[in-house]
Amino acid sequence: MCGGMRAGGRNTIPAVPSVLYLHGFASSPKSQKVQALRERLAPHGIELNAPDLNVPSFEKLDYDAMVERAVRVAGTPHVVVGSSLGGLVALEVVRRGVAVPMVLIAPALGIADQWVAKLPPGDPMVVYNHAVDARVPIHRAFFERMARVTIDRDPPPVPVTIFMGRNDESVPFERVAGVWRSWEGSGRLAEGSRFVEIAEGDHRLTASVDAIADEIRRLAASDILPSIG
Repeated sequence: MCGGMRAGGRNTIPAVPSVLYLHGFASSPKSQKVQALRERLAPHGIELNAPDLNVPSFEKLDYDAMVERAVRVAGTPHVVVGSSLGGLVALEVVRRGVAVPMVLIAPALGIADQWVAKLPPGDPMVVYNHAVDARVPIHRAFFERMARVTIDRDPPPVPVTIFMGRNDESVPFERVAGVWRSWEGSGRLAEGSRFVEIAEGDHRLTASVDAIADEIRRLAASDILPSIG
């Protein structure tokens, strides 16, 4: 890994620090965590860009369309943040050339099989959507696509910090820890990467938002970027 900023192209770092925040499944840019992070980052002059990833709609949610939207609006952030399902989208965004440090919050790593393991019959299905606080339909094809996503198989080519709660009720802690151990064992995990275990943390990790904001600020202030390609 070499120091210095990239000049020109997508990876040029803007004067005003910015963060690309990618929300999770059945969430939105108006989530409590997004608002809490924005409030903590704004006083430090850091802008938080949180696109709506419910594309083309929640009922017809499409993982590949989510990735395309994230890449299209990414611009030149200092940090990419992914929450839950947004963690997988964040890995794809970095793989496609947005070469900046990452923060993953309770990321959906190592759970490809679980997307379809307990699906009820029928299409569409009805699930609870936190963004609208109601049960709404979603097509089966989304879950079947997620079961084939393998972006978490290899470590990202940039420094990554993972925040993971021991009491996560949605993504098993050991699944994520297992992926982390695999990344470490590969010898290709970027220097400076960290796994932060939160003993009493749940999936939302809203109680840890101060620690997450501190890490985002630390990374946004850094001018150390990896050499990619």
